Amino acid sequence: MSGLTPEAVEELLGDPTDPDNPYGFAAAVARDEDDAAPDELCRKLVSAGFHLNYLPEGWGGEFRSFDRSLTLVRAAARRDVNVMPGTMFGIIAATCLQLHGSTAQRDRAAEILTGGGTVAFALTEAAHGSDILANEVRLAPDGTLHGEKWMVGNGMRCDAVYVVARTGERGPAAFTAFLLDLERIPGDGLERRPAARTNGMRGIDTARLRFTGLPVPEGAQVGRTGEGLEMAVRAQQAVRLMSMAGSLGCADTATRLTLDFATGHRVAGAPLISTAHARRELAVASAALLAADATALAAARGVHAVPGAFSVWALAAKHVVAEATEELTRRCAGVLATRSVLREGPPGTGMFQKLQRDIAVVRVIDSGPHANLRSYAGQLPSLLDGARTSPPGTLRGAFRLDEEPPPYEPAGLGLVVRGADPLLGELGEAARSFGADPATAADLWTRSCVAWLVTAVEELPAGATAARRRDADPNALADLAERYAWLHAAAACLQLWHHNRHLSLYGTPPASTGWLGAALGYLLARADGTDPRRHGEEMHPALDAVSALREANRMLTALPVRLAPTRSHPMEDS
Repeated sequence: MSGLTPEAVEELLGDPTDPDNPYGFAAAVARDEDDAAPDELCRKLVSAGFHLNYLPEGWGGEFRSFDRSLTLVRAAARRDVNVMPGTMFGIIAATCLQLHGSTAQRDRAAEILTGGGTVAFALTEAAHGSDILANEVRLAPDGTLHGEKWMVGNGMRCDAVYVVARTGERGPAAFTAFLLDLERIPGDGLERRPAARTNGMRGIDTARLRFTGLPVPEGAQVGRTGEGLEMAVRAQQAVRLMSMAGSLGCADTATRLTLDFATGHRVAGAPLISTAHARRELAVASAALLAADATALAAARGVHAVPGAFSVWALAAKHVVAEATEELTRRCAGVLATRSVLREGPPGTGMFQKLQRDIAVVRVIDSGPHANLRSYAGQLPSLLDGARTSPPGTLRGAFRLDEEPPPYEPAGLGLVVRGADPLLGELGEAARSFGADPATAADLWTRSCVAWLVTAVEELPAGATAARRRDADPNALADLAERYAWLHAAAACLQLWHHNRHLSLYGTPPASTGWLGAALGYLLARADGTDPRRHGEEMHPALDAVSALREANRMLTALPVRLAPTRSHPMEDS
């Protein structure tokens, strides 16, 4: 057991601002220019056991909890998010095999993955995209595979591939999974070709796998006939957690680079950050970052504590984190102005431009925003049924940060939530607790945000009823799903404060409400479809918190991690 920690990752990879560091920003930009994969960086991480942090101990891995894995991945992804495909893309296939693989299949996957190899996951097809029920790759009666899978991560170099293929004619039960050990199958019948190059995350291994009569050996079928699609959809919930880590890693660096520039660059003799426009934009960007971080953290612990609700928690969190971090980079680009499009010179000597491209790819890497919302829109009526509440205290394991979350049980993941969303179900208790706390009395803005949130959530059931009327706007249900996602995230922020008033969050004193008011203001504005800049003044506490973490050389997260010393932070306290 390597016991790898985020601090150890930071120490291992060193100062990202050092132009001579092979694991730093300059090296990442150079690879990006050449469409090259971060092979050296991945080898360095694999040698330290980084790739083991999503594999269960029974497989020879070191997985403990998803919130720990989230922070570990952020430490690497803030240097180059392309490290994730090279070290983490086996998570989907591994989760599928945990759900329904045989002992022999799990053992073989563990052997490959712990050794630094890859088991790819082949689901999507170019002709059908997110309409996976229309997929055509088929197992013929003679036991051979035919058709082509698209955008298969690590498909060019994988040692094995988990394939979801058609074995029936219609519906979700028409698909079965197969684990193909490519080292033990004759090469005839499989053609690997690079997929189309992407604008961001350049150089990553994505492939087209064309099956032209590939024989499927006996024992390759995973689980029962007809359950392949269900297991794939359940397993994809876990990969959304890792894509959120990628978004947050990019956002951390984009924010840090922009603050570096805004504090050093002078306009009319004053630092750029002191100008009204820049300060407001950076305040909104900082509020977006804190909101995204809290939402991702809730999801990473929620998969342990409330796995039965995670089919919606994962989708809602993915939407909020992807959209908030995309907005963050856009607002940072506005502050940087011309320098946001220069490929040379500060900030980051081309790194900011790479981040903009990369974060756009992470935003759609497991599903596009609309497909993501559509996936749970139909569940809204049952999710909002106030009569179907969870037992009190359900959320403690998801939000109490000084306690380990419950053990992760993949079998608890479902396709739909059977009951109401406990995060909204326990909102009233958290809101009453906030209102009764004497420490919050002076913070009128945050108190108004909490009341605003409660009212907005109370209005959701009526919105669901209206969206399902025969004459409703055809976009109404997806629009409501988006509103639900932003309100879900706001409730997560309030629960994070509620369960951790005794802890310092985001470097602020225990029970501080400034960060909470900024995050709530941002999320509620997004829920209402308004520009968060309307409340820019109330978001300054987020900028103050983020700026202080940057000055202290800490990761921009709820429980800050000490980062590797840099030229601007050469000495670190203990």
